[in-house]
Amino acid sequence: MTEAWIIDACRTPRGIGKPGRGALTEIHPQRLGATVLRALAERNNLKTEDVADIIWGCNAQRGQNSNDMGRMSALDAGYDVTSSGVTLDRFCGSGITSVNMAAASIMSGMEDLVIAGGCEMMSSYGRHGNDAMPFVDSGNMHLREMYGQSHQGLCADTIATIEGISREDLDRLAETSQRRAAHAIENGYFDKSLVPVYKDDGTLALDRDEFPRPGTTMETLAELKPSFATLSHMPLDEEGTTYAKLMAQKYPDVKVEHVHHAGNSSGVVDGAAALLLASPDYAKKQGWKPRAKVVAYGNMGDCPALMLNAPVPSAKRVLERAGLQKEDIDLWEINEAFAVVAEKFIRDLDLDREKVNVNGGSMALGHPIGATGSVLIGTMIDELERRGLKRGLVTMCAGGGMAPAIIVERM
Repeated sequence: MTEAWIIDACRTPRGIGKPGRGALTEIHPQRLGATVLRALAERNNLKTEDVADIIWGCNAQRGQNSNDMGRMSALDAGYDVTSSGVTLDRFCGSGITSVNMAAASIMSGMEDLVIAGGCEMMSSYGRHGNDAMPFVDSGNMHLREMYGQSHQGLCADTIATIEGISREDLDRLAETSQRRAAHAIENGYFDKSLVPVYKDDGTLALDRDEFPRPGTTMETLAELKPSFATLSHMPLDEEGTTYAKLMAQKYPDVKVEHVHHAGNSSGVVDGAAALLLASPDYAKKQGWKPRAKVVAYGNMGDCPALMLNAPVPSAKRVLERAGLQKEDIDLWEINEAFAVVAEKFIRDLDLDREKVNVNGGSMALGHPIGATGSVLIGTMIDELERRGLKRGLVTMCAGGGMAPAIIVERM
């Protein structure tokens, strides 16, 4: 089996995903995808006719986010028409899964050059498409009732209650995320991968991450009201089913403490990211120097009712597959979908906090659903290079109680 080499990685800035507030909200997601694909081509003198496939992640494949964003973005970027494209959905895990599948096609020997990535225009949810989403659609009560499947925010609060994790602990992690992100931005740690986005008239739309709030403190976080208390008791059907009742089907004895809010949950943003992967033979012929290689990847399912707990078993599985111990991992990226996801991950694996999300995470920078996994892999490679370290593990929770994971090694 051949190796899968990562040649390059880039991303757009993350824009606030609120119409009228964010700098990217009027730009079609296809243009965001084209921005990073064009950057990969230009930065690497890429022969786009050699690209076997563009494997793309996107969660809300409806409205502007629909119609095979991988293929459409490649055409928009001016790629040769022979370079195919496909778009997949593993909810929040889509951007890791696209890289894993690209690596698999190369490692199997079937392909030599594949691009992986993802994008999400969260600002267009409901504005240019149907509000309902297939898995979390309030009308899909059959599946909800089968698994006691609730809202992800209530899942986060329930996990924190079960684990005895306080709001103060979660706010402390959120404050750390903001502080680390501010430090990384100030020192240019993201500059290598960051690609500015331009409007169709050629003027600059955005060249920096728009979401971070560097002045965040424990005091300002303490002022925020919990986000999911009222929502948990809103009726979902004529029978009066609520998210709280669904959760109580599986966890009837848990009196949920609502501890998550806008400051310790991931930010709603727009963005795109992409990585260029190649076989060693193809890369050598192009004179490319690989930045990293894929060591192992995998997926894990877990309880759909709590939804957010699969990253720990997924990380354990991919470590086992690689024949590694946690001590062999120099840096960790666990997506901060909610503070409890990262906090529980650190506690369960007994990790050194100075090695986890070292440049902040989605609580500070935002979570462009289908793109985030690809963003985190690129961020990991940048930081391994900056610190002269060897291996990093990236994972994240996904809807339905899943988590993809990947281990990369700097070359």
